[in-house]
Amino acid sequence: MQFSLHSPNGAAERQPKHPHLIHAHLGLGEDARGYYAGAELAELYPDRAILETNSCAFDIRAYADAAQCVLTPHPQLHAQFIHDWDSQPQKFERRIVNGWFQVAWQGHNFDLLLLYESAACHETLAWIIAPDAALAESFFRAVCAWSSTVHDEVLVFEDGYWRKSDELFSAIRAATWDTLIMPAALKQQIRDDLTGFFAARETYARYGVPWKRGVVLIGPPGNGKTHAVKALVNMLGRPCLYVKSIDADRSHEHGNIRKVFERARSTAPCVLVLEDLDTLVTAENRSVILNELDGFAGNDGILTLATTNYPERLDPAILDRPSRFDRKYHFELPVLAEREAFIADWNTRLSDELRLSTTGISAAAVATDGFSFAYLKELMISATMAWMNQTHAKGLDHILPIQVQLLRSQMVTQQTDSLTV
Repeated sequence: MQFSLHSPNGAAERQPKHPHLIHAHLGLGEDARGYYAGAELAELYPDRAILETNSCAFDIRAYADAAQCVLTPHPQLHAQFIHDWDSQPQKFERRIVNGWFQVAWQGHNFDLLLLYESAACHETLAWIIAPDAALAESFFRAVCAWSSTVHDEVLVFEDGYWRKSDELFSAIRAATWDTLIMPAALKQQIRDDLTGFFAARETYARYGVPWKRGVVLIGPPGNGKTHAVKALVNMLGRPCLYVKSIDADRSHEHGNIRKVFERARSTAPCVLVLEDLDTLVTAENRSVILNELDGFAGNDGILTLATTNYPERLDPAILDRPSRFDRKYHFELPVLAEREAFIADWNTRLSDELRLSTTGISAAAVATDGFSFAYLKELMISATMAWMNQTHAKGLDHILPIQVQLLRSQMVTQQTDSLTV
């Protein structure tokens, strides 16, 4: 978070009338804290407009970080910051928690009090203290409108709140639909179906059909569903909201589900990804998810893209109702031609001394019948490591068959263990 080191013009004269207000109210319960702090501000500033909010849409931190306004901590009051360190990719962050700030926005100067951060939503109780109500409301609307727009990023919902994920955004940018290995007919069908949805808004409206779509990718683990989701999001070029979990220690699942769909509706047209749908839907939250998918509040422009490894665990009301998920695409184990294409593509990225021969690629594709794409990837990595550790010069043509047998024995062991659990 970046802050100006200089106060905006006229800011020095705007002195808080109660320098201990923050300290006095932090010890109160959350509900009492908001009420008493708001009442005291109204008494202290009878000639000013005071707008109070705890909306998740009012993301003043991100707004200031994007240089949409300048926040200057008041020089006479302590401002509390939380400092975070992300070891990958070694990123230092400073985050506002509590404090009194002077705001410079579009030629206006006013004050902002941030009193606490709610762990349930990572939201801040805030008061805009402005010369008049029109300015306070204009600033509030601007921050909320900007915060509700996805700006070249991916929003991930986990632990009860939305966060930006640079890592997932980079992974999506790196995943291309053209390089995705899958049956050609299925690949073309999915591409035409989903690109056609976003292009057909007027057609839906003309015939009175709700402009929404539910798609679920089905198949055993490791067969390219997650890669396909990333490649699709990249290809479609629409804002992406990615749901990894809807449970949280300090918030209720039902509220989190509503929060997910409210954000999707405000972001539409967009792609809403529900990862591992069978783990998200439970007996307790099933009715809430059904209501949100049905779109009683309107889901226009939302493409819900879900994945599941275990469709048999899903309630038929979720999976088989056309208005919820009207397209189901099955991702099976790769056939011979797909295994050969995967191994050949991987081979092009190896150094010359490591590369398989054309015969070696074909032999590996035949030997890996029953392997998922995840196991094929593990095969190429483990074979490369075995080559690196060998004391005599033998190429992958010799090493790969040995690694195939080792991995196949692991697959048999895992399948046996899963049957005995």
